[in-house]
Amino acid sequence: MGSLIGTVHMQMQAITGHRILRLAGSFGAAAFVATYPVFIERYLVLTNTYRIPVPHLPEAFRGFRIVHLTDLHYGFLVPLWVIRHVVSRTNRLERDLVVCTGDYVHERNGTAQIDRVWPVLSELTARFGVCSVLGNHDHWADTSRSQEWLTRTGQDLRHKAISIENEGQRLWLAGAGDLWEDHRNLDDLLRDVPDSECRIVLAHNPDTADTRFSARVDLILSGHTHGGQVELPLVGTPLLPVRNKEYSSGLKVSPKGARVFISKGIGWAVFPVRFNCLPEIAVLELVPESAGEETRRTRKGASTRRPRGMPLDHV
Repeated sequence: MGSLIGTVHMQMQAITGHRILRLAGSFGAAAFVATYPVFIERYLVLTNTYRIPVPHLPEAFRGFRIVHLTDLHYGFLVPLWVIRHVVSRTNRLERDLVVCTGDYVHERNGTAQIDRVWPVLSELTARFGVCSVLGNHDHWADTSRSQEWLTRTGQDLRHKAISIENEGQRLWLAGAGDLWEDHRNLDDLLRDVPDSECRIVLAHNPDTADTRFSARVDLILSGHTHGGQVELPLVGTPLLPVRNKEYSSGLKVSPKGARVFISKGIGWAVFPVRFNCLPEIAVLELVPESAGEETRRTRKGASTRRPRGMPLDHV
């Protein structure tokens, strides 16, 4: 009888221990699921390379590489070390040009974050320079201080059009600003750009592509959406702060026929979460529109056919 009781007691201990382990595992999994979108995925910044077909792109700019940064949102849950990390990684990439399309801070009605983040952004470099515009959050923080830093760093493309020359051929860059706060009509912005030459526009909000204008635009680079921050299987992105819900992320074509590239950006707004929508440093490799269907490079060096505007690779 004594041995029987001892055996039952040992079995009960084993069962109880097993249940405790199962409960601990369940609680651990639940904690991971609860914290992952807030504290983990936001810091898993990918470098995604996209091949972008561009109409009217001069042959001298075939393979021209633009690093596109947007929506860094320095502030709560995006500390300065994240910004430094992004800038450092950008400066180590093969690049011809760096463009930034706004929302560098998260605060409202203040200049403290502006004055801390811009000295870091001023460290960005590229062969053909760095061009930046402002987003709505930069205006909500302080327009004049944000503009002061644009000017001081030499990155100012706000409401301007400039040309880049390579091997005797030109590419034009223009800064439309932010649709909500400082929109510049694209007809006015591109008035002095020759009709036959390639035009790339920086516009924080991709809805700019659907505004009233008649000028030809070959490519618009935008942010603002953060890719929706949350992408659910079979549902998609339930929250997009744009009128045109097609403008989530990646390469799109506007109703006017303009190509619009939207980066997922780095930071967050409204809700401090990211799920199935990793932040990115976007590297755009420009090719003439006639370059044909693209391929996606795998880590093993193989190639597979893929839709236009999807990442070639990521690290």
